[in-house]
Amino acid sequence: MPSSVATNQSERLKRYFGRSIASLPQKQLSKSYAHSIWPGLLLTTTIAGLAFALREVPGVATFSPMILAIVIGMAFHNVIGTPRRAKAGVAFSLRRILRFAIILLGLQLTAQQIVEVGPRGFAIITVTLLATFAFTTWLGRILGVERKLTELIAAGTSICGASAVIATNTVTRGHDEDVAYAVACVTIFGSVAMFAYPVLPGLLHLDPHAFGLWTGASIHEIAQVVAASFQDGQSSGEYGTIAKLSRVMLLAPTVIALGVLAARRKSYHATASPTEKAPMPWFLVGFIALVALNSLIDIPSEAKAVFVPLTTVLLSISLAAMGLETDITKLKAKGLKPLMLGAASSLFIAGFSLALIKAVAWT
Repeated sequence: MPSSVATNQSERLKRYFGRSIASLPQKQLSKSYAHSIWPGLLLTTTIAGLAFALREVPGVATFSPMILAIVIGMAFHNVIGTPRRAKAGVAFSLRRILRFAIILLGLQLTAQQIVEVGPRGFAIITVTLLATFAFTTWLGRILGVERKLTELIAAGTSICGASAVIATNTVTRGHDEDVAYAVACVTIFGSVAMFAYPVLPGLLHLDPHAFGLWTGASIHEIAQVVAASFQDGQSSGEYGTIAKLSRVMLLAPTVIALGVLAARRKSYHATASPTEKAPMPWFLVGFIALVALNSLIDIPSEAKAVFVPLTTVLLSISLAAMGLETDITKLKAKGLKPLMLGAASSLFIAGFSLALIKAVAWT
């Protein structure tokens, strides 16, 4: 194998699967890697399975299996320790499985959902997302929160919670502790919103469609939106879910834009070569392709009944891997400022979206 090709292959393996596997002789790479991923893959899958099992416990079902998976993974890593032989499989779960799961997420979305939410509704969702992201990045600078962590909190709050955090990190490239902290923020404040919103429609004089739009435009996780919006009736729940899924469709353009900004930032600080291109998260091309396919072709409900839960399982495996690479001592070292940022960002998205809904005299 030419030395340049071998070097490139080794670099790719380092980036995706860690240094230990990339340091093997080239002839042994494929065979050794195939054997090395199984212990870690078994561990992350077991943790994801435990997360699903825990949701059968009364009161726990309000939390998504993705959130439970990262918590269990963190507990395992910081109490027992992630075995060295599991590292390659954990890295595989965190990168390759994650990307495949986000691609499959496209099968849950269609262009028709934008039509159903209406031009006013989609405009409110889009403006709210942009304003929340801008506000969060601005406040992060004021508070002195690290830029990468700020962007992850901004993405998780403004788009779709944990899925947005881990997708955004493919271009932001923050530490695992940054991702874990951002996921914790969107989980905590999204859960607070999930319990608080249902008592507010009467006080705020919101009809079912307005309340559904508000939940879909401002609550973080899809599961949290469903739980909150259906408390005001079937109509509110259905509209809230559609509004939220329309918001998720903005994930791909947001992450691509952040990748372009990251490349420009490197070029400005002269840390990248003049020919370096913006990091292109190619898995998002697959995501967009499946959204288009789902919009143009009537995919059988039987197939969707398989792919929808499979996507959740794969995302849970990925977040279990994230937990297995998260050091709580490093998490504590980041202090309370990022938590304050997450709280302020959540309050902003709730207030801003509500103000827009009221401003357009939504009925």
